[in-house]
Amino acid sequence: MADAVIDVLGRDELPQLVELYNQVYRPARTEETFRRRCAGRYNVLTLVASVKDRPVGFFLGYEQEPEVFQASTWGVLPDARRAGIGSQLLEAAQEWAGERGYEAFRLECPNRQHPMLHMALGLGYDIVGTRSDADRGVTMVLFEKHLG
Repeated sequence: MADAVIDVLGRDELPQLVELYNQVYRPARTEETFRRRCAGRYNVLTLVASVKDRPVGFFLGYEQEPEVFQASTWGVLPDARRAGIGSQLLEAAQEWAGERGYEAFRLECPNRQHPMLHMALGLGYDIVGTRSDADRGVTMVLFEKHLG
């Protein structure tokens, strides 16, 4: 397991998250896309995971409801996967949310992303539903974990 250093990014460091996102996902997104996604959100959390001073993963989440924290997007660079970095990012976000009094943590991932599905189950998340994502043409699996 990689020993990643997880840091909280400030609002002015959003370009680093966008750069990492665009190395993991397609189509590429702009900084403005993420600014709009976070606009009006409460308790926005942006994390970056680094191994040997190299950024290799990211997390973005925010309050969904007063008691629920929602993971919006996260990812790990392809050459850094299967080293526990995704789990470390989610665990750091869960801890952050729990310290702020959130009772539940929600996330979702595409049904075809089996490693992400296994990771969520391995971290103690329950499957609470599915939804169709017409934008990406996939079924999303919805997970929730109670904190505390």
